[in-house]
Amino acid sequence: MSLTAMDLVAEAKQQITEIDIEQTKAKMAACLVLDVREPAEFSAGHLPGAINIPRGVVEFKITAHPDFQSKQNDDIIVYCQGGNRSALATLNLNRIGYSKAISMLGGFAAWEASGNPIVK
Repeated sequence: MSLTAMDLVAEAKQQITEIDIEQTKAKMAACLVLDVREPAEFSAGHLPGAINIPRGVVEFKITAHPDFQSKQNDDIIVYCQGGNRSALATLNLNRIGYSKAISMLGGFAAWEASGNPIVK
């Protein structure tokens, strides 16, 4: 039996920590914020202070990014458009040593729908 993409997301969500929009707002000043959407999505609008490293390359590029050098010590809020890519990214970030990475439930869509500030 083969797995679907949503099966993989469901498995990831069982193994990671997720926080909602209100928890994100309360924590984000003390955290790094990682947007794992594609560059065009990021350019169209993103959370204030977010750093963009797309999901497809995040495991390869994050260690070279100067803001993510102290992986054990930094809290990282990871988000995408709806919460699925960020769940997969968070799981892999946890696996490669970014143990304080957490995923934002609902992603950018939920953030924007809640009337929170975005940067364009």
